[in-house]
Amino acid sequence: MNIVFMGTPDFAVPTLKALYNAGHNVKAVFTQSDKPKGRGYKLTPPPVKVCALENSTPVYQPQSLKKGEDAETSINILKELNPDYIIVVAYGKILPKEVLDIPKHGCINVHASLLPKYRGAGPIQWSVLNGEKETGVTTMLMAEGLDTGDMLLKASTEIGVNETASELHDRLSVIGADLLIKTLDELEKGNITPEKQDDSLSSYAPMLSKDMCPLDFSKSATEIHNKIRGLSDWPCATAMLGDKRIKIYKSEIVSVDDKNHTAGQIINEKDLTIACGIGSIRILELQAEGSKRMKTADYLRGNPVAKNQLFR
Repeated sequence: MNIVFMGTPDFAVPTLKALYNAGHNVKAVFTQSDKPKGRGYKLTPPPVKVCALENSTPVYQPQSLKKGEDAETSINILKELNPDYIIVVAYGKILPKEVLDIPKHGCINVHASLLPKYRGAGPIQWSVLNGEKETGVTTMLMAEGLDTGDMLLKASTEIGVNETASELHDRLSVIGADLLIKTLDELEKGNITPEKQDDSLSSYAPMLSKDMCPLDFSKSATEIHNKIRGLSDWPCATAMLGDKRIKIYKSEIVSVDDKNHTAGQIINEKDLTIACGIGSIRILELQAEGSKRMKTADYLRGNPVAKNQLFR
């Protein structure tokens, strides 16, 4: 099958690799521009570009597919490529109708939620932030709306009680790759009838921002735990301990109903158990300003804290 692939971050790489491994003809890859990264702001290619070049696939990085000379050139290239499908995984750009209409059989998106829930840019993080017990991946035919196209196949998975958004991201990227290959196989056999989404059941998962990072320990242990998991590894939950800003990457719930302590109070200084408005949590991984991410036990060996000291 002749494929044009559009994707950018790590999440999209397993699907691109799966297309190669399944023997599909990936005629070209479209991805976002190289971006400066790290302390030296070295221009770095997106992960999808690296994978494509390793497989000798032509790579295109248009600034826009909607307007301007870049868009016109890209549309002409896509028409010349004449793909059976355009596969889109976390590309990060809106495809206009002119692009959606190019492939013979349509554009297929791999979306990391059980649609119609969690349409938008942050479905993985919001499923964790909201304390969902289950999520998954949906393949769908793309339409002009935001994740509104007809659904093809779904694969569901349970979310672990302590699983972070970052860990779930990595699992779903593999689930999505397998599901996309199955979707193409079943479409070729004529075994899939696209299913319209019920808009009344839809919800929106916007992009995360650093404004969300500070923790409010007056909330329940469950809410705080879900926030820590949902914001890990980026933008990462934060709290102040004395004059130090601490990033908190992992936690676990110790109690869900204890109300005997002041919110934010360290009630066990040996393992960093912290009282919440209701219940308590234990910090498992953190990063202090000017330091690296580490297990709590390693941090406490060099930075002892006092019982009853307050996180705020």
